[in-house]
Amino acid sequence: MTEPAQLAFSFPPPVSDSVDVLVIAGEHSGDEHAARMIRGALDREPDLKVCCLGGRHLQAAGAQLLFDLTQYSVVGFFEVLKHYKELKSLFEEVLRWIREHKPRAVCFVDYPGMNLRIAKKLFEEGIASRAGGSTKLLYYISPQVWAWKEKRKFDMGRMLDSLGVIFPFEVEVFNNTGLETRFVGHPFVSSEYDLPVHYDPSAPILLLPGSRKAAIGRIAPVLFGAFRECVSRRKSLTATCIYASEDLLELLESILKNYGDLARHITFRPNTDAIGARAVLTSSGTMSLNCALANIPGAIVYRTHPITYAMGRLLVKIPYIGIANLLLKKPLYPEYVQGAANRKRLADEITDCIENVERLKQTRNWAAELRNLLDQPSKGGVSQWLLENLEQSSRPGKRY
Repeated sequence: MTEPAQLAFSFPPPVSDSVDVLVIAGEHSGDEHAARMIRGALDREPDLKVCCLGGRHLQAAGAQLLFDLTQYSVVGFFEVLKHYKELKSLFEEVLRWIREHKPRAVCFVDYPGMNLRIAKKLFEEGIASRAGGSTKLLYYISPQVWAWKEKRKFDMGRMLDSLGVIFPFEVEVFNNTGLETRFVGHPFVSSEYDLPVHYDPSAPILLLPGSRKAAIGRIAPVLFGAFRECVSRRKSLTATCIYASEDLLELLESILKNYGDLARHITFRPNTDAIGARAVLTSSGTMSLNCALANIPGAIVYRTHPITYAMGRLLVKIPYIGIANLLLKKPLYPEYVQGAANRKRLADEITDCIENVERLKQTRNWAAELRNLLDQPSKGGVSQWLLENLEQSSRPGKRY
């Protein structure tokens, strides 16, 4: 009898005799951020042995890709339930590989739904160094404990060896946990990062429905409907829609088929080249922060499963969804959530972004404030943080 597909996970062994660090990044954005971290570390220490559960960016940076984890980038209670058996089998294979190959460190990148569970299991089994084992547990890009499930920070303080945070206020958040926490700068303002978007008053409208299938399925129809309303007002308008992978492109194209000849006005492009935009309608993900830093005026659109949203309203205690708005404590991007995200309101936002000169000036001023908040600290960025932690856990005769 053929085993079910969800039981078929099997990661290859490392190509080297030992593993200095296993990086676990389950989202497209985390894969990109982790890749810059690893690229910087390998530039300084070319002999570093790195394996990863991530995606194409980590692989291109020089890590041995054990499994493309970004294809399991699901979000929300309802979505996790649909993939429960697969995620459980994947979780068990991750643990098996770590037990067998004993990496000197595991560096978790964002993706707390799985990563904190793996960390907890490694601690319970005595594999983590804080539990007497030989593997350090590092975490880059903290779960947003300041937004919801604040008690997680105490579990993190008990299990983890070091935390590299990308927002300066997060250092204070973890002050009472005993966890060594360092602000390593936000990747979007580091010298190693080129913004994938830039403001261009003659460019198309930018549509950013997200990088997860579930989010795209809910947000893309809203964006396409709003842009169709824009086109009904201005026949010459065009739009660019960015996608993170080929399977997401197929999903977007299938959704766009429901909007008649609107496809003549929209171009799909991968998120690999710098793209100009005069205004943006964006999901609340990391690309919204890119756009804010690039001085592009726009608005945030957020829709999720009604059950997920209802649960979130009970648990989340923050005034904004967009990270730029949260950091600035003011709405650089107006937010349209659930039913409030309708095509007329969003089309009005785009019209204002195009025609209102004062709005563009305000966007530029607030973006400058944002860059100052996120600037990289003088003591070093994330690659240095990683290497320092590996040096502290290095085997005799090996230094980084």
